[in-house]
Amino acid sequence: MNKYKNLALNTMILGIGTFGSKILAMLLTRLYTTHMGSEILGNKELIEATASVLIPVFTFAISESVIRYGLDKDFNNKQVFSTAMGVQFFGMLIMLLFSPILSTIPFIKGYTHLLVIYVIVSALRQTVSLFVRSVGYMKLYALDGILATLSLFMFNIIFISKMELGLTGFMLSIISSDLCSVIFLFITTRLKRFFSLSAIDREITRIMLRFSIPMIPTSIMWIITGFSDRIFIKYLNGPEGEVGGAAAGLYTAASKIPNLVSMVSTVFFQAWNMSAITEYGSKEIGKFYRKVFNAYQSIMYIASAGIILFVDILSGLLLNYDAHPEYHKAVYYTPVLVLSVLMMCFNMFLSSIYTAAQKTKNSFWTSFIVTVLNLVLNFFLIQKYGVHGAIATTFISYIICYIIRIIDARRYIYFKVSHGFTIINVGLLLAMALIMVNRPSGAYIYSALIFAFILLVNFRAVITLVNKVLHRK
Repeated sequence: MNKYKNLALNTMILGIGTFGSKILAMLLTRLYTTHMGSEILGNKELIEATASVLIPVFTFAISESVIRYGLDKDFNNKQVFSTAMGVQFFGMLIMLLFSPILSTIPFIKGYTHLLVIYVIVSALRQTVSLFVRSVGYMKLYALDGILATLSLFMFNIIFISKMELGLTGFMLSIISSDLCSVIFLFITTRLKRFFSLSAIDREITRIMLRFSIPMIPTSIMWIITGFSDRIFIKYLNGPEGEVGGAAAGLYTAASKIPNLVSMVSTVFFQAWNMSAITEYGSKEIGKFYRKVFNAYQSIMYIASAGIILFVDILSGLLLNYDAHPEYHKAVYYTPVLVLSVLMMCFNMFLSSIYTAAQKTKNSFWTSFIVTVLNLVLNFFLIQKYGVHGAIATTFISYIICYIIRIIDARRYIYFKVSHGFTIINVGLLLAMALIMVNRPSGAYIYSALIFAFILLVNFRAVITLVNKVLHRK
């Protein structure tokens, strides 16, 4: 099949599942902001971040190897899955031994046992679902995404809305939903046939761990970069009303709108990561990357501009101002965060080169530079500017990461990039974001004009890729 058509087909299949699940997930934001105040919402995000750190650490990030080698025709799928499950089981035993240490962390105290179960079940679902995708069950993977979010929505209503269990209810919802997903995938795909203790191979284990272990600090560093600002906002001194638990909760609420940009990217990236692996080494790989990256950038610029333009409407839909009026302030933090997420998405695209070329060490050191920069800037800027300092730090960090990776990653797969095109679009989006933050007279008119211009200059790249899919000249 035409590689462009294959990418488009996978994107469409994954899009059906992802958009459905993400839309339901956005509705959960409304539920959380109805039943949780800003400080509790901030603690919820910190617990999620902690789980996101623990999963790659105690599973040795083995799920990264599952998608990489599950797609590789030179590897046996039964050996890949069995080895991954064996490694993950060993890691979970280690986590149980270290679990008492978790109870010493202030925002985890009282939730330790639930957090351990949360990590075990979520890690299992991650590995199982990625393996299912790697062996070709694309439609089932997409369906599972929708069903998992539906079940999560249902469990949240039961545990949070009806039983009013707060953070405990949230964690029970995640555990219940992920467990249902694992059972569903095991039954429908008969995954038992891919697992055998005798299929666990020492050489395959070595290859998979050599690939995945550098991804552990990489994953942790991205999480630190994404969540350190919340911790700094919560515990550092700074301008009144711009630091503390409530301010951290507002920052968390503001970050929900930019996740719409991430939603658009996630749909594409899941399909793209598969194409990047399967097409690696082909003669026209550079041309393929150039055309896809140009179209991807353009779609993301248009989506970001649209979200910034309609930020008030989106914020009103997703955040419950009636239950907690303080969330209304979050709308002024959102526009620049949209740009930060945009740059993060571009960095993810470039990381696919490291994955395809098995250069995960490069992913590590580029992430390390950004993490150090993020921590240093957060420490100084938050004390002076509060939440706005955290927003500036996040944007600067992701910009620096993009500059490093656009130079380094293309050493392994070279493709042409129009840097002027990037600078113009990011500059226009930044101007648009600052207009919507400061709200001068005629702000919406100026923003609408910038949006129209961004749409005009980016439309051609999208059409070019569509023509490639349709085999038109």
